[in-house]
Amino acid sequence: MLSGRRLDLLDPSPLDIEIEDIAHGLARVARWNGQTVGEHAFSVAQHSMVVEDISAHLQPGLDPKWRLAALLHDAPEYVIGDMISPFKAALGLDYRLFEDRLERAIHLRFSLPPKTPAEIKALIKKADRACAFFEATQLAGFGWDEAVKIFGAPPPGYVLHIDPMAPAQAQARYVERYHTLAEAIGAETHAGGAAFDTE
Repeated sequence: MLSGRRLDLLDPSPLDIEIEDIAHGLARVARWNGQTVGEHAFSVAQHSMVVEDISAHLQPGLDPKWRLAALLHDAPEYVIGDMISPFKAALGLDYRLFEDRLERAIHLRFSLPPKTPAEIKALIKKADRACAFFEATQLAGFGWDEAVKIFGAPPPGYVLHIDPMAPAQAQARYVERYHTLAEAIGAETHAGGAAFDTE
């Protein structure tokens, strides 16, 4: 990692995870494998910020720690890249276990419970699908009806116009959003300061 950390992907330690590395990686991972319109790819970093925002729209008053979980929902992709769901399924259970192990280490690093409660996971998944709907119709060439069939209708009252950011901008905005949420839950916000408070 550019931070100097050396992350063991088979046995990831929270001590080797830094938000700056996550932001750097996610800002350079393209959603839809880059098959989108615009000068810049729509990054996983920007996608994650939208998912966090939609989660809060779907559940007003959402606890900041679950908003942070939403922001970090694709964080493992900073080292393993973005992969479409059907391909993940085709790879089988071992991939899921690998991804879950990395997610657990990330959660511990940033003072979140190792396992996200089922109801929060469902909320984030709903927000993730809503974001995918907007991406599909605005960036990836899908028609409205086709996107509704695949992803479901967008949330009532939520309006989004996607303007893909340059990687450096997405990276900076992601880190900034992380610090705001980390401060709200009392987590460590400086590099190298892991709290591991899972209560």
